[in-house]
Amino acid sequence: MRTSGSRSLTVLLLVLAGVLLPALACAQAPTIPKLTMELAAGQADPTEVSTLLEILFLLTVLSMAPAIMLTMTSFTRIIIVFHFIRQAMGTQQMPPNQIMAGLAIFMTMVIMYPVGKTVNDTAIQPYMAEDINFTEALDRAQVPIREFMFKHTREKDLSIFYSITKEPRPENKEEVSTIMLIAAYTISELKTGFTIGFLIYIPFLILDMVVASILLAMGMMMLPPVMISLPFKILLFILIDGWNLLVGSLVNTFQ
Repeated sequence: MRTSGSRSLTVLLLVLAGVLLPALACAQAPTIPKLTMELAAGQADPTEVSTLLEILFLLTVLSMAPAIMLTMTSFTRIIIVFHFIRQAMGTQQMPPNQIMAGLAIFMTMVIMYPVGKTVNDTAIQPYMAEDINFTEALDRAQVPIREFMFKHTREKDLSIFYSITKEPRPENKEEVSTIMLIAAYTISELKTGFTIGFLIYIPFLILDMVVASILLAMGMMMLPPVMISLPFKILLFILIDGWNLLVGSLVNTFQ
């Protein structure tokens, strides 16, 4: 019985192979459309070359969008403070990283809205209407972004990068390189974020010390103080409406 069943299965497989293999051999490979950007030899129009360079520049900017989000907006300060508040409360992975990052992104969009609106009104819309060229649009777009970064950048942080590169010191803001400004702004945001995180950490640290002293006085040395203080820290954070205060205070630091 097994032999006849095996033979039947073998015959069936051979029949299927004989039917399918010719069909597969005749099948053509799917054609994939190709995107090419090239100029014909001897027909290089300066306008077409300029358009091609603009497309390449925009693609480069899109690839660097995460770096721009981290180094030229308020995202860095917000995400640092969020991580400090979670560590101070001792809730480990609650709220999750995805929620904290998502909230930080939307807060960044709210904070940077005036800057983005100015860039759109003064640079993007005139360029789309062909009132200005690409170079002028790029120069106009940098103005509100540089003003925002200058407002939150310390001169000490800006000076250290000029010392590293041995470049001559600028006499005014207009002479400051955008690359130097971005680097100095990032350092300043790190310092500000850590300062705010330290101030947030102090009340929770005091609560941990009080609970640890009480447990030590009661002779309960084997009981982890963090286990007892965690519910009290969460309750305190809820009673003072901590998230509302934290978000409101963070937004006010950029005013």
